Amino acid sequence: MVYLRYDICNQRGVVVVVVVVVVVVVVVMVEIVVVVVVVVVVLVVVVVAVVVVVVVVVVVVVILVVVVVVLVEVAVVVVMVVVILVVVVVVVVVVVVVVVVVVVAVVVVVVVVVVLVVMVEVVGVVVAVVAAVVVVVVVLLPLSNRHGLSAHMVQENI
Repeated sequence: MVYLRYDICNQRGVVVVVVVVVVVVVVVMVEIVVVVVVVVVVLVVVVVAVVVVVVVVVVVVVILVVVVVVLVEVAVVVVMVVVILVVVVVVVVVVVVVVVVVVVAVVVVVVVVVVLVVMVEVVGVVVAVVAAVVVVVVVLLPLSNRHGLSAHMVQENI
């Protein structure tokens, strides 16, 4: 009986040791699982944080690119407006200069034509007066002296 009792006690001791070992192994495995879960959760949080930061950076970069593109478009529009205004001013100045030159040319031509017409008329009057004097001096005076006519009679004949 003593031997049997020792054997039962020995078996109880083995069972206790086995139970303790199993409990320790289970606790260690649970701890490992908890550590792995915590590490996975931390990694997921880090990955999500990195993704959020990347998304925020991409959104900020896209917004900056859109702002720069809009500013460039505004600058292009302003440059186009300035170029159009310069072209309009140049065209207006050229048109005004051409109109002034044409008006001045027309006035000069009219003045020259009027002066020429007046000169032709004056020359015509001078030629007529000279021709009348030549006729009187060359033709009528010698005729009047030959026939013995007086200047009074020549004047009446004229």
